[in-house]
Amino acid sequence: MIKTPVLKKLNPGFGSSFMVRQHADNREIKNALWHFHPEVELVYISEGRGKCHIGNYFSYFNHSQLLLIGSNLPHHGFVDRLTARGKETVIQFHPDFLEGLSVKIPEFSAVSNLLERAKKGIVFGENTKKSIGAKIELLAEKEGFSRLLIFLEILNDLAVSEDYLLLNVDGFVFETSHKDSVKIDIVYKYMHKNFQKEIQLADVADKVSMTVPSFCRYFKKSTNKTFTEVLNEYRVVHATKLLTESQLSVTDICFECGFNSFSHFNKKFKLITGKTALQYRKGIKLIISE
Repeated sequence: MIKTPVLKKLNPGFGSSFMVRQHADNREIKNALWHFHPEVELVYISEGRGKCHIGNYFSYFNHSQLLLIGSNLPHHGFVDRLTARGKETVIQFHPDFLEGLSVKIPEFSAVSNLLERAKKGIVFGENTKKSIGAKIELLAEKEGFSRLLIFLEILNDLAVSEDYLLLNVDGFVFETSHKDSVKIDIVYKYMHKNFQKEIQLADVADKVSMTVPSFCRYFKKSTNKTFTEVLNEYRVVHATKLLTESQLSVTDICFECGFNSFSHFNKKFKLITGKTALQYRKGIKLIISE
């Protein structure tokens, strides 16, 4: 079952302004979290299969992947299976990392623009992956100033690349204070626990000690979506997981995800993913069989 979006606290190691993590193994991730954090995240997967859920963007991948995820943009764990040759490298850094440099040093202006675009989520194409992937993997072997120089070069390469796609054109970012993030977390935990049944706005508002009108305004301001829209998206994400990982019929999945009308489920599923549930399942089977 997909976990609730939680605020994750990340801390780079002593003497470093950014984090680098890397692993290379055959594994299956069962407990990846749907989460967000203030840090920008760069993810490079050299080979593998997995899910890609960033904000409102849903996809599966069957090869390499290079993603840049902006501050407070909700996302889900990526890799389901890595091949013996595959590696996943994750770099995380605070958006203030280069604060002020674009003004003092003109060469950094392109990187600042890159981080602004990253608020929507970016997936880079094949040419960029080929030219930058090896540099990203090299970061795990470097330390100190040498690591910093390579990282700045990577950011600049990404900044000037035209081989990319923005994932959330309409935006999906938690522009919140820490206090607001705690409230959002309470809401999502309640949603996670109850999404398979009918949820009343009054019950959700009560969880964060707000009136229904105040809660609706607050939630729309925080997520750029109404609570009902996010709840439907959450249910559809769970449906994509069941379509991929279970043998349940599409009808059974509809009701398992909290929809009380099959026609309503089909309408929302296609609106959010661009496909019907049956088309989605057939597409996943083709990917897995390749």
